[in-house]
Amino acid sequence: MKVKIKHKSHRKGGWLIRFLGLPFKLFPPNFIGWADDTIQKMGVHSTTHIDAPWHYSPTVNGERAKTIDEIPLDWCYGDGIVINMTHKKDFDPITVADLQNDLAKNNLTIQPGNIVLIRTDRDVLMGTKAFPDKGTGMSAEATEWLIDQGVKVMGIDQWGWDLPLRYQVEQAKKNKDMSAFWAAHLVGSRKEYCHMEQLTNLKALPPSGFIVAVFPLKIVGGSAAPARVVAIFS
Repeated sequence: MKVKIKHKSHRKGGWLIRFLGLPFKLFPPNFIGWADDTIQKMGVHSTTHIDAPWHYSPTVNGERAKTIDEIPLDWCYGDGIVINMTHKKDFDPITVADLQNDLAKNNLTIQPGNIVLIRTDRDVLMGTKAFPDKGTGMSAEATEWLIDQGVKVMGIDQWGWDLPLRYQVEQAKKNKDMSAFWAAHLVGSRKEYCHMEQLTNLKALPPSGFIVAVFPLKIVGGSAAPARVVAIFS
C-alpha cells in the first residue's frame, strides 16, 4: 500500500532537452530545464481514494457494476454533511442509530445527492503501522440506510470503510460467521454506491454548509482511483 515517487530535477530535464538537440547556450534566460516525476508504485487504493461499485462486486443487483471511469461526475460534487463518530471506540461498528442521533443533534436531514463524510479522527494515525488496524467502521445497516436516503457518495477518515480488516478476519474465524467479513462493502453488491477511504482533516469542517468535490482520476476499468477531496465554502 506504500507509494513510491521518483523526483527528477530541473537539471536532469535540461540534459534531456540537450539530448533532443537544443544546445545549452540556446536555452531561454534563467531556464535550466523542466522538473519531472515518475510514480513508480501506487495502488489505486493506496491513498485518499474513491471506490467504484466494481470494487465490491462484479454486479450490482444482477447488473454489471460500474468501474471508476463510468461513475457519473455529478455524484462527485454536492452539498456535504459531516457526521461526528469520534466517540466510537476501536472495533465498535457505527449503527443507523448513531447516524440518526448525530443528525438530530445538529438539526440536519440528509437530502438525495448529499455527500456524507464520517468523522472518526483516525486520520491522525495515517503513516503509522497502526493505521490499518485501528478504528471503528460502518455497519452494513448504516451503509444501506445512507444509500436509501439518496446518498451515492460517502466517505470516512480512517483506513477502511468497514471495521479494520484483520479484526474482521479474526471475528469471522472465531465465530464461524460467513457474514462477518466486509459486510458494509458488500452492500454494494445489492445497492449502487461509492465510498471514499483515508480522508483527512474532517475535524476542520462544520456539520454542513459546504460543497464537496471528489473527482477521481479517470482510470479505464479501475476499481477505484486516487482523488483530491476538497470542501468548498461560498
